[in-house]
Amino acid sequence: MEILFSEERMPSNNIIEKMYEAAETCLKEEGIDHNRVTVSVTFVSSEEIRELNGIYRGVDSVTDVLSFPQYDKIKDANEDGIICLGDVVICTEQALLQADEFGHSPERELVYLFVHSLFHLMGYDHTNDAEKSDMRDREENVMQQVGLGRD
Repeated sequence: MEILFSEERMPSNNIIEKMYEAAETCLKEEGIDHNRVTVSVTFVSSEEIRELNGIYRGVDSVTDVLSFPQYDKIKDANEDGIICLGDVVICTEQALLQADEFGHSPERELVYLFVHSLFHLMGYDHTNDAEKSDMRDREENVMQQVGLGRD
């Protein structure tokens, strides 16, 4: 598993370690060899994510995370070699606001947003109630396994 982090606005080593653990857990749950996967992660400001949200989603507002998948579904990935799942962009400022709002740690919120985005990169979505329930169950399962479940 290789997570390529941007050099700017890097979170603490503890959060990075949890992100690796969470990524490996997500991939294991999906039956994907984590040794074959690469993901790019960038941490940005509110202004930067608002601009990206406008460009790529046509929404002029701040959001917490954006996912840019390489494949529509992970099964579309090449069976041999390295699988570059795509790019994750996390707004650290928004994540910290949400952690405070939801009453949990910044670590939990940042790792959760990363897990949420990984499932998007693997083809999951939450456009209807059934998809949303399935995706949330998967996310919470991973968060429990890495010791960051809801209290």
